[in-house]
Amino acid sequence: MATVQAILTRKGNQVLSIGADDTVLDAARRMNERGIGGLVVTEGEHVIGIVTERDILRRVVAAQRIPATTQVREVMTSPVACCRPETTLAECRGVMTAKRIRHLPVVDDQGLRGIVTIGDLLAWEVNEHETTIEYLNSYIFGVGR
Repeated sequence: MATVQAILTRKGNQVLSIGADDTVLDAARRMNERGIGGLVVTEGEHVIGIVTERDILRRVVAAQRIPATTQVREVMTSPVACCRPETTLAECRGVMTAKRIRHLPVVDDQGLRGIVTIGDLLAWEVNEHETTIEYLNSYIFGVGR
């Protein structure tokens, strides 16, 4: 069974983070610049939360708060669900489904090691299915022999 480490090996372990004292406007700009849907909130090497587009929509826009003066700590999701490099992808999928989330920071004893998104899981599964289909086509029809 594939693990989170397999995804991190493929995509890298770069994680964009933000401090809890930064503003929501800073968070939104950073997400827009990178085309991502969430930032891990850290204090030093410790993950203390996550702020996502959904958090901003629900806790800032809908609440009519001012993004330029609202701190990330006021609207972030905390505590945040995390996984470890050895966590299976099936376990990640289960957590994401049960908690209705799209981002799982990856942590180990040394701290933050990466992030896995629902898009990463879907891409992995599509690749696995394509590989299986190619293998079965080869087996059944002798393609590639």
